[in-house]
Amino acid sequence: MSVADPYAPQSGDTSYDVRSYDLALSYRVRTNRLEGVATIAAVPREALSSFSLDLVGLRTSRVRVNGSAARFSAAPHALRVTPATPLPAGEPFEVEVAYAGAPAPRRSRWGTVGWEELTDGAIVAGQPIGAPTWFPCNDRPDDRARMRMQITVDDGYTVAATGVTGATTRRGGRLTTVFTSDVPTATYLAAVHVGRYRTRPLAGSGVDVVPAVSVTAPPALAAASDRAFATVPAMLRLFDRLFGPYPQEACSLVVTADELEIPLEAQGLAVFGMNHLVPAAQRLVAHELAHQWFGNSVGLARWSDIWLNEGFACYAEWLWSQESGGADVETCVAEYYARLAAKPRDLLLVDPGPDDMFDDRVYKRGALALHAVRRALGDAAFFGLLREWTSAHRHSLVTTDDFRRAVEHAGGAGAAAVLSAWIDRMPLPPRP
Repeated sequence: MSVADPYAPQSGDTSYDVRSYDLALSYRVRTNRLEGVATIAAVPREALSSFSLDLVGLRTSRVRVNGSAARFSAAPHALRVTPATPLPAGEPFEVEVAYAGAPAPRRSRWGTVGWEELTDGAIVAGQPIGAPTWFPCNDRPDDRARMRMQITVDDGYTVAATGVTGATTRRGGRLTTVFTSDVPTATYLAAVHVGRYRTRPLAGSGVDVVPAVSVTAPPALAAASDRAFATVPAMLRLFDRLFGPYPQEACSLVVTADELEIPLEAQGLAVFGMNHLVPAAQRLVAHELAHQWFGNSVGLARWSDIWLNEGFACYAEWLWSQESGGADVETCVAEYYARLAAKPRDLLLVDPGPDDMFDDRVYKRGALALHAVRRALGDAAFFGLLREWTSAHRHSLVTTDDFRRAVEHAGGAGAAAVLSAWIDRMPLPPRP
């Protein structure tokens, strides 16, 4: 098995690509018991006598490949599957995995990630390698696939998950809800959130260019959620104008009854802690919404290019600040340039290394790099570049070199050199 991404060398198998995941999940909050059957449709890149699925902390009871029983062996981070007969290159196959256990976060160099119990429910923090804590997968950022999830929980609980919410049925005191995502989704962007929630549409959404936004929150936090998210339609209108049409099938906002260290975005979805329902967290709401364009639609081919997600989302914070009457973009640039200048200058934005991929310098230097390109191009050409970027690469994978070529196309070698000074070298360029 070849390594999928050097930033996460224990994750992913490059010998095949997944086309779709179909997950039938049953979760009991009281006992933190998850039972699942995952049906995965995939295509081998090469002839396979065996292959691996990422799975952490859950026990497998059965594996079938193309309907026949397959041998399997479990390691701490993966499931090795040996089909009854080898799989020819290019010929689609289907693997079914039955598994169960008490899902828990996995320890990583980025802290604990994955399925996490709350006081009365659960959330998923998938980025970057948390997906295998709740379903078997090919956990590569570049292996995106369609997803269908059928999730059963006890009556009294509500599920919010990646995809468009479908039918809900009740049987034997349990509720089953179906979620479908027909856009290609990275495993780290798949999510399930469970709690004693109620879901309702957000006032002011679903009109003009704004998609219908659903808010899922505990009833006691409904009024606070309405206040906190009242600006979301205006945010989406701004981003529609600057970045292009909203690219996802759904726009769901979830609020937990617990405090969370940071909000978490997933495909068409973002989750916030009750501590984020304050005016100071508006920038975080803008940041997570911007990821629906940058990161969740225009996706990473490799983790070393994480600035294409975080720098763009951070710059969106500054754009919203100015639009909403807060600090204008130039003030944000001056403030964060000064902060960056006070920090060590030993980070290469184009390849920060796995330990620093979520360092705040990646976020802020990435945003400043974009502002420098904006100053070089002028507003009309810069925002035209962003709209073309999101349109040309809608639900596809990109690298920094792709953006480099886009900048050069928009502004010539001079603009590309401006970008290069920020992303290819460690010294801090002059303030843009």
